[in-house]
Amino acid sequence: MLTRNCLLLFLWILVDAGSVSSLRPPLPPLGRSRTGREHVRSLVGSMRNGAAGFQRVKRGWVWNQFFVLEEYMGSDPQYVGKLHTDLDKGDNAVKYTLSGEGAGSIFTIDQTTGDIHALRSLDREEKPYYTLRAQAVDINTNRPLEPESEFVIKVQDINDNEPKFLEGPYTASVPEMSPVGTYVTQVTATDADDPTYGNSARVVYSILHGQPYFSVDPKTGVIKTALPNMDREVKEQYQVLIQAKDMGGQLGGLAGTTTVNITLSDVNDNPPRFSKSFFHLRVPESSAVGSAVGRIKAHDLDIGKNAEVEYTIVPGDGGAMFDITTNEHNQEGIIILKRPLDYETKKAYTFKVDASNAHLDPRFQSFGAFKDTATVKINVLDVDEPPVFNKPSYVMDVYEDTPAGTIIGAVTAQDLDASSSPVRYSIDWKSDLDSYFDIDPVEGTISTNELLDRESIAQHNISIVATKLNSPVLTSRVAVTVHVLDINEFPPELASPYETFVCENAKVGQVIQTFSAKDQDLPTSGQQFSFKSPKEDLKTNKNFTIRDFGNNTAGIVTKRSGFRRRLQEIYFLPVVIEDNGYPPKSSTGTLTIRVCGCESDGSLLTCSAEAIFLPVGLSTGALIAILLCIIILLVIVVLYVGLRRQKKKETLMSSKEDIRDNVIHYDDEGGGEEDTHAFDMGTLRNPKVVKENLYRRDVKPELKRDPRPPVSQDSADIRDFINQRLKEHDIDNSAPPYDSLATYAYEGDGSVAESLSSIESHAIDLEEDYDYLNDWGPRFKTLAGIFGEQSETQSDSTTTENTH
Repeated sequence: MLTRNCLLLFLWILVDAGSVSSLRPPLPPLGRSRTGREHVRSLVGSMRNGAAGFQRVKRGWVWNQFFVLEEYMGSDPQYVGKLHTDLDKGDNAVKYTLSGEGAGSIFTIDQTTGDIHALRSLDREEKPYYTLRAQAVDINTNRPLEPESEFVIKVQDINDNEPKFLEGPYTASVPEMSPVGTYVTQVTATDADDPTYGNSARVVYSILHGQPYFSVDPKTGVIKTALPNMDREVKEQYQVLIQAKDMGGQLGGLAGTTTVNITLSDVNDNPPRFSKSFFHLRVPESSAVGSAVGRIKAHDLDIGKNAEVEYTIVPGDGGAMFDITTNEHNQEGIIILKRPLDYETKKAYTFKVDASNAHLDPRFQSFGAFKDTATVKINVLDVDEPPVFNKPSYVMDVYEDTPAGTIIGAVTAQDLDASSSPVRYSIDWKSDLDSYFDIDPVEGTISTNELLDRESIAQHNISIVATKLNSPVLTSRVAVTVHVLDINEFPPELASPYETFVCENAKVGQVIQTFSAKDQDLPTSGQQFSFKSPKEDLKTNKNFTIRDFGNNTAGIVTKRSGFRRRLQEIYFLPVVIEDNGYPPKSSTGTLTIRVCGCESDGSLLTCSAEAIFLPVGLSTGALIAILLCIIILLVIVVLYVGLRRQKKKETLMSSKEDIRDNVIHYDDEGGGEEDTHAFDMGTLRNPKVVKENLYRRDVKPELKRDPRPPVSQDSADIRDFINQRLKEHDIDNSAPPYDSLATYAYEGDGSVAESLSSIESHAIDLEEDYDYLNDWGPRFKTLAGIFGEQSETQSDSTTTENTH
């Protein structure tokens, strides 16, 4: 290779019309070398023609890079190349210098000959190239003969690194029963050698261990399955050894290995299977409903959800008595009791159970049904059981004050076992500490032991114990509730003191009042009352009767018409009320019926005050109090009005001669003539508000006005006075720029019509005839009667006085 490089360098120098006398490294790219060469030539020419007096000579080096082998193991320094300039005539007048990366430490140059050597072994993977600068100077003057030139020493790669799997070892998974060529995973090896030089970094993959199950692509490292129908249940784990070799797999190449652990994942390719086809179980008849009777299991070679099993009971003998569920942890089938067992009724049950997969894989349905069937036989074991009451609880009723020894009820229990042992009864003493009750040990009848009082204890809760005669240990209990019923002690009575009225124009068979009853006995919700007239009253009473409506209410029904208030105003109707208690009680109440005047439609027209107001709920005393209050208020009002009139008259008489103007103004513009809220309009007509020296409130007067003498009663004087005052107001400069009202009216000291008040009147009213009220209709009939009676009374009194 070195000979070839030297030959190429020699040919290039010939083409460039130059000459070299030493060995040179390979040439750089042509374009870059020419550019560098032309730049050096121009620089040398300028130096030769310049002040320095250098002559333009042809430079001896135009290289760009040298090569040095990595991992050199020789004892002498490795020769890299030689620097030489045409100005060097071999007289040792030129000195070569070297600077840059590794100069002096890694690379050294012979200053006289220009030979470059590497002082130590280099590693391309550590540093692939070094950049240095070379200079040729005059050894005597130490002046550069040519410009400094930069070049590269590249470390030439050798195959000194094997491929490495940086991500290994690998773990992969592939479903079992996969077809040939199913992708498993991909491995990648990395070679640190130069991939652009030779085959040192070209890697080829191969399997060293793991055939014939898997294969690997030699270029990509992709691992695939190589055998069909690999079964996880046969072998689950595989370890594959993969080799990566450089140099394209040729001899002498370096190799690296990695391990790939491949697991076959499970698929549902196996149905569940019972370990045996017949299961024999035993269960006591005393087992509680919902308890586990036994367990069966079907095994599935798959794992995870593919091994989940569902159990079902085939419809038949055991479907109504038993149920089966799956234990999620171990996939066992748990048989559950659905109904109570009875050995005496049925001693054994036989049924079939199916076990099937919950998650099926459609690829393997062609293999057949993924289920298995087994037969289960359950024998019921006889158990000595306690007696059983025919009811879960008992409720009994007894009236208070019932004599001791009275039977109030009975309980019944029996032994359901085949032995059918006799049963004995007793009362748990803890539930009946005071021994209110007793029980017959053979018959189970419960009786009172003493008198019961509902007001003391209204309910007794006792516990009855039933014991088997041949097995005293086996007992059962039942709760008995005894309600103490109340004896009917109080008779019923009317719900309220009813007072009703009947119209004078009432018809036969008309219901004029509905009433009800009440009872102090308990409970009030279940009471039932009946209403009727007394037997002796049925024949004698021709006016009213009682009609029972059957819903704890009754009505008063008229038996005739033509009632007249003047003939008889009040009727009393007795009514017999009876309850449904034990023993039944009854009482007689009295209903008061008042005759009143009514309209044709039945609405009340006239009646006494008490009769009218009593339905509202007011008593006679309350009505009298209300009337007294009204009378007192009327007297106060009359006195107040009289005092006001007297005071007003005196004021007018005392001030009738003091007549002066009274100017009233508004403090705001107001709403015009209809605005009555700005001031009291009544003051314009009230002489009491006339005051001396009264001025406008909105303008401060400049001149004080003297009081005016009162005017005379003559109308001409009054007119002159008013006209004079009008002129004064018209020329008044202090008047405000808005409306102002002035009045000079005076009513006088009295009216010729005199007072209309009845207080000051001394005249006696004349007698008046009120017979015309009879012509006004039925509404004024009562009023006409009242005034007619008053007229008669006055006339009688007048006659009597005249007589005397």
